[in-house]
Amino acid sequence: MATVLYPGSFDPLHLGHIDVIEQSVALFGKVIVGVMHNPTKPSGMFSLAQRKDMIRASISYLPSVKVMAFEGLAVDAVKQVKAAFIVKGLRTGGDFEVEQQMAHTNHAVSGVRTVYLPCKPALVSISSRFIREIAQYGGDVTSLVPAPVAAELAKLFPGTPLPATRAASPEPAPEHL
Repeated sequence: MATVLYPGSFDPLHLGHIDVIEQSVALFGKVIVGVMHNPTKPSGMFSLAQRKDMIRASISYLPSVKVMAFEGLAVDAVKQVKAAFIVKGLRTGGDFEVEQQMAHTNHAVSGVRTVYLPCKPALVSISSRFIREIAQYGGDVTSLVPAPVAAELAKLFPGTPLPATRAASPEPAPEHL
């Protein structure tokens, strides 16, 4: 089994991210979720520590997944954790264009390869940006994010629905993909 790095800002983590993490575990074994921080950009909705905590709480049923924070380039993080590949999720053709350019650049400067994993069709419309916007206006995002994330959004934006009890325990990882 290989170790892979799944980098992103995860601000916040959503079910599309969870799908890519679960697929990565099934295919490679060990996954490092790399919460990336770019000091030249605004910090985002949640702090780096909050994002890491929400991810850990959301994937606690996946013991081979580790959550780490990194500054700088994803290729440097790959080298630091000795990962075999970068994993990126794809939702649309637009994602492919952006990710393909990044993958070629990463390979050119470091030799690191990127593996693309398409998310489930039911999850292609989910984005962190939309989740942030919906939550800010008190909308219900509980069907788009894991329960720990929904709970944190409800704390940040009073009036945002809390996760139902059934959503608090994650579904087991799929046996097959």
